[in-house]
Amino acid sequence: MATTVTQKGQVTIPKRVRDALGIVPGSKVEFTSGSAGEIIMSKAPAATRRTAAERVARIRGIAGPGMSTDEVMALTRGDPVE
Repeated sequence: MATTVTQKGQVTIPKRVRDALGIVPGSKVEFTSGSAGEIIMSKAPAATRRTAAERVARIRGIAGPGMSTDEVMALTRGDPVE
């Protein structure tokens, strides 16, 4: 089964192949070289999802103390910040 390469180097994966591999929009695919010089496309393993706690732990401590409530209110009112 043949497909045409666009000027951007893109190809459309035929529906039969997408269905056989379970490829849906957003899926990742891998290309590897076979022993006879062929290129093999396969569905990439799904990334493991982080738990909410892992996501929070990853960003914890990135933001500084920030502005106080009085500073935020002064900023939104256009008052000079002390």
